[in-house]
Amino acid sequence: MIIRSFLARFFSTLVTLFGVAVVVFVLVRIAPGNPIAMMLPPGATEEDVARLRALYGFDKTLIEQFFVWLGNVIYGDFGTSITMRLPVSELVLQRLPATLELSIMALVIALVLGGSLAVFGARFRGRAQEVGVDISTGAALSVPDFLWGLLLILAFGVAWPVLHISGRVDPHMDVDLTTNFYFFEGLLLGDFALVSSVLSHMLMPALALGLPLAAMIAQLLKQSLKEQLDQDYVNLARVRGHGETHVILSEALRNAALPTLTLIGVQFAFLIGGTVIVERLFAYEGLGNMAIDAVINRDLPLIQGIVLLFAVLFIAINLTVDLTYSLLNPKLRHD
Repeated sequence: MIIRSFLARFFSTLVTLFGVAVVVFVLVRIAPGNPIAMMLPPGATEEDVARLRALYGFDKTLIEQFFVWLGNVIYGDFGTSITMRLPVSELVLQRLPATLELSIMALVIALVLGGSLAVFGARFRGRAQEVGVDISTGAALSVPDFLWGLLLILAFGVAWPVLHISGRVDPHMDVDLTTNFYFFEGLLLGDFALVSSVLSHMLMPALALGLPLAAMIAQLLKQSLKEQLDQDYVNLARVRGHGETHVILSEALRNAALPTLTLIGVQFAFLIGGTVIVERLFAYEGLGNMAIDAVINRDLPLIQGIVLLFAVLFIAINLTVDLTYSLLNPKLRHD
């Protein structure tokens, strides 16, 4: 049944990706602005315009352009960036590690903070401590990530300047620009100076992205823990003499975490897409920052490549979460 479910989801994934490709391709072409006019100097002739339109395939009909582009995408060719004159796939793969690193760091922060608050709130359920957790998570959810970014810049970049407010690594650091996984590369090589530099640049944007997600995790996991703490198997553990904290961590948390797993997967996919504004705010050299530049410059091939990659990541993460949930939940495993 799991294989059949996987095949069904895989087929629906292909249909979804085709729909995303159609929507993205059409929207970027009906949006105002002429990318060809932005590339040419003021004295360009009609022949120059026609030559450049033919070079990028804009002289064909919209349907012809789409199927030519889709055929190339199947073979991994996303076209050439209009503004940077480089293959889109190369540009996207250079920036993707930075965004993934930032998203993973934000997810780790959200899991640690959200999980700790959930356990703390469940441990002191019905008391003032739980009310404090509810108030703090509600406040965190009411502030969007970009506003968290501004508050963090004011706090740790201006009032108490202990963290970097822009960039991704110190300019003097000797790093391999083709790798781009600076943090993990530093850990593997034991280069703690590089790790420290990356963390000092990445911590504020990761916090800005992770705090709202931490609040979601805390609220859902705390509620799930409270439901599990009323079950018979938990009461049996208490009868055996285990303390409340041990009961929560060893008995209730495993079952309570299943609903939270779905939330984490879905929100992690949104987290990657939500890096766009935060990366721009912190001048972080990731895929989201490049996406804004591509929109400003009307770089159609680059916009299409970035959006399609975000769609692939979103669908792949959700598919992985669905399959993982099916494997972990015995009830779904035998449906």
